[in-house]
Amino acid sequence: MAPRSRKSGPSPSPAPPTSDTDAAPPLSPKDDSSVAHRSSIDALLVPVAGEEREEVKVNNASVADMKHACDDALKRFLSRPDLFKQIHTHTDVRLALGWLSVLIAGGTGLYGWRVPFEQSKPAVWAGVILYVILTITQTLYAYFIEGDTVFVGRRKTFDKRIVTERITITAKTTPSTPSSPPGYALGLAYVRSASGGKTLLGKGRASEERKFTEFFDERGVLDQERFERWVGQVVGRVMDGKAE
Repeated sequence: MAPRSRKSGPSPSPAPPTSDTDAAPPLSPKDDSSVAHRSSIDALLVPVAGEEREEVKVNNASVADMKHACDDALKRFLSRPDLFKQIHTHTDVRLALGWLSVLIAGGTGLYGWRVPFEQSKPAVWAGVILYVILTITQTLYAYFIEGDTVFVGRRKTFDKRIVTERITITAKTTPSTPSSPPGYALGLAYVRSASGGKTLLGKGRASEERKFTEFFDERGVLDQERFERWVGQVVGRVMDGKAE
């Protein structure tokens, strides 16, 4: 007797071939640069470890003392090695003008002491006039050029080309009102460029304010971690292009 053959069921249909279009497209170099840039921005949002801080305590009845404490904390936070290198141009100019005026005043006084009065009058007058000019120049520079600037930073990264980032931050106090305590207002300007500043890659501006009572307790101790978190969020937003 012939053996019975077993009927086989329908064979499963082969899986359709996957096309290259179904796979996720690879990131373009521009996307890679954006991801790297965002990851570097995220580092700004990480406050300094608590054990690396010293307690900052001021007279919380003095608005000037609280502003100076916030200015110093901001500069310490943003001038970390992995963030920005602080540019001291404004400080250097003011120091140069100040020291030059002091040297001229000292030299003029010494000359007038060693030389007879009538003979030294022309040089003494010249020294006095030059001293006044330098003092006025220093005052005008601090008022009109430096203004409320508390931090100017720059950093360079390499992403197939040298990219330069520059940030300028101003800070001022806002007066108190019967219903609101005094505040700390920041203004930021950010520029990202390449090719020595010839190619503009991005820029942004931002401004934000917080009340001093959000950062200082009743003893006048600055909550540095909270302050740094706020500064990091504002700076990160302007670097990421999410601020006007």
